[in-house]
Amino acid sequence: MDVGLHSPKLTSGSEIFQLGNFVHSFAFAEGKRVVWLKLPRELSALVPIAVKENMDLLLNIRIYLFLQEGFEYHHAERGYMMLTYWIPEGSCLLPANASHQVGVAGFVINDKNEIDTEFVEVIAFRHAHNVAFQKSDLFFVCMLRPLSSQIKVDVVEIQAGEGKYTSPARWMPMAEFVVQPLIQEDSKFKKVIDICIARLGRRYCGLHPRQLVSKFDGSLSPLYYNITES
Repeated sequence: MDVGLHSPKLTSGSEIFQLGNFVHSFAFAEGKRVVWLKLPRELSALVPIAVKENMDLLLNIRIYLFLQEGFEYHHAERGYMMLTYWIPEGSCLLPANASHQVGVAGFVINDKNEIDTEFVEVIAFRHAHNVAFQKSDLFFVCMLRPLSSQIKVDVVEIQAGEGKYTSPARWMPMAEFVVQPLIQEDSKFKKVIDICIARLGRRYCGLHPRQLVSKFDGSLSPLYYNITES
């Protein structure tokens, strides 16, 4: 849930944190996992108010979960500060702020319904700017090799995706998958699938990691490059 405070008419902590809609967002954030509180630079004086523990004096609500601890700093940019509040019990799963966001997609080189895999190589990657949170985005497509037929359900991931998808996830034949509108109507996705199929048929070679020693510090680090298969 995103909460942005930008109105020039709001000048004090009491005015802002007593807003009915703001309180309602906290009390009825059903299905939400995190609250993002974006404070513009002109309201920076409200940061100490947001992070203090005794929030019920300002929010006028009696929810123990929100009283245990206040917001936490997440990041700051030139024009704003971002605070977060993690709603579920347990450890916060929010990633730290960074200059880039990194995403990874796996393509399993096996037509069986197998989940446990090991990394083989990087097939391709994409670099885009001004994506999520106005950050640059690195997206890697990786080839994976299956290790077993045991399917391990990630309950946390399933719960996080509830309500976002109209149909449950399922395995489908490759021929059915490649004709999906999402693939055919998006040149980037279509190219990714074409490359993966070419790699499966050994008509394409991805980037394989090789551990090499650096002269500068003597440490090992992976260098990704093409290796021709015999």
